Amino acid sequence: MSGIRTNAAAELLGVSPNTLRSWERRFGYPTPDRTSGGHRQYELGDLEALRRALVDTHNISSAIEIARQRGEGPTSATRLIEAFDDFDEAAADRAMEESLAVRSVERSVEELMLPALERAEERPGRGAEAELGCRWATGWLYAARRLAPAATRDDCVLIFDSSSRLCAESVHVQALELALRRGGFRVLVLSIGLEQERLARAMRATSPRAVVLCGADATLDVVGRLVYSVRQTGSGARVLEYRDATPVSGTHSIPSLGSSGAEAIEGLRRLLDVEAKRRSVTTRNVPGSASRIAAHGDAQRRAEATA
Repeated sequence: MSGIRTNAAAELLGVSPNTLRSWERRFGYPTPDRTSGGHRQYELGDLEALRRALVDTHNISSAIEIARQRGEGPTSATRLIEAFDDFDEAAADRAMEESLAVRSVERSVEELMLPALERAEERPGRGAEAELGCRWATGWLYAARRLAPAATRDDCVLIFDSSSRLCAESVHVQALELALRRGGFRVLVLSIGLEQERLARAMRATSPRAVVLCGADATLDVVGRLVYSVRQTGSGARVLEYRDATPVSGTHSIPSLGSSGAEAIEGLRRLLDVEAKRRSVTTRNVPGSASRIAAHGDAQRRAEATA
């Protein structure tokens, strides 16, 4: 069940738990759900609407009437959009901090930041506000990546970003990088327009298990060149797409990782774990294969060192 407990809800509103319960009895708002153990669970959207109304009216009965009319729902993307419209990055920071008090980093990004950017970008005549939002989000995600824990898996994921400009879709790429890092993967993000020679060097240095195409500005020619370049390096990395980045209508041969960071992490783990088990079985069943693989790796590293 989504929602937050009484003490956290009261703290968000700046009142005592007893006051919050008295409002429920007197006005029937905010109305919490109940857990199986009988504990109150308040919806964050209801609390946010009430908090903002209290700031405006300083009167609980008037604030409750306004909050009921607003009915913002369980997310607070509207708060971020209002911060963008005011060109107020501090207010955007506060909205994210309040979300992090009750949501994980991943949920705050997926349920608050990205929907706000998409909605802000859809409005005509608000290009400056939408750009401010994207620049703010880029800075926020960069800081979050700096705090991400060290990788817990040997698997490296190489992300190729086809974005040609800063927009909500390019922020989705940055959010994917953060989600993968927090999911334990080693991650490298490069431009899809990278020269083939430099791409080969990056492939040899990172030995990625997966190559993921992201962004909204890829062309068929560029995608074809990317797939060809990956195969020319002799890599067995799986080529995947994220958020329908392949510019082809209908079916195609590049598997999708879905449209959210959570879907991407689950899909990658499942895919790479299955492949690792398959390689392990093959290695055990072929006499001398482990020593040949080790020797091949040593030879490849010596060749790269002299290159």
